Amino acid sequence: MRPAVIDIHPHVISTDTARFPRAPLGGHQSSWSAERPVSYQQLLADMDEAGVDKAAIVQASTCYGHDNSYVIEAVQAHPDRFTAVGSVDILADDAVSQIEQWQRRGMTGLRLFTTGSTMPGQATWFTDERSYPAWEYAQATGLPVCMQMTQDGLDDLRTIIGKFPQVRLVLDHLARPDLSGGPSFPKAAGLFDLADNPNIYLKLTVRALEALDKAGASSADFFPLLVSRFGASRIAWGSNHPASPGGLKALLGAARDALACLSEEENAWIFGRTAETLYPVLAAAEPAEVRHG
Repeated sequence: MRPAVIDIHPHVISTDTARFPRAPLGGHQSSWSAERPVSYQQLLADMDEAGVDKAAIVQASTCYGHDNSYVIEAVQAHPDRFTAVGSVDILADDAVSQIEQWQRRGMTGLRLFTTGSTMPGQATWFTDERSYPAWEYAQATGLPVCMQMTQDGLDDLRTIIGKFPQVRLVLDHLARPDLSGGPSFPKAAGLFDLADNPNIYLKLTVRALEALDKAGASSADFFPLLVSRFGASRIAWGSNHPASPGGLKALLGAARDALACLSEEENAWIFGRTAETLYPVLAAAEPAEVRHG
């Protein structure tokens, strides 16, 4: 039996625009969701081809905004393989009620989209006092909150950590650090400084590999350092499929190659066990070899 492989950052897009109309945050749809949509049925096929057992599907905010209907349909169709990380307007008066309603339908994680292709620049609204009831709810219930953000938002994030120190935060794409400056990665100091908070988790995607390549830096320098600070049990792999091109199998392969410098145990955490900690609904018996060979 091999360790489970769990993807905590794929997206799904329906071709049925009547049932699932586009309502992107930022007012215009992302190019990737328009040009290479992947339905949840296709995601299952891609997972089987790649050797991915389960997935925490992240709401495609640049296509559907806060309407999580399609990702919820995916979970309800295949609860043995999927869970949902949905989006809610946490500034709304009924934000907690909205979170609870989506949870009853299968959402087990929340994602706040504070920057991205349809919303350039780092927003600060997640520190608004109107958001506090949602943060308090997430802290009290253990609901993990994924943050789509950049390094420019880390000071504001520390404000939230100070007020809600027990909330579990998952930084999408490692909060997009600048990995230039040499093997000590001095420009990523803000990221490394967050390691002291045990409730900070990192989502490792192809964006980190792209940042390393841009900086001319080595995976063998960066990932052991990252693990030494955060521990593999607070790092989880996500594909970013299909927002990142290449296909799920290739994205997983690239991550495997980059993390070959780590131990087998550390890889087991990053590619599966940490995901089970964040999303216990995905934890199960070891996957059968017959599924993927």
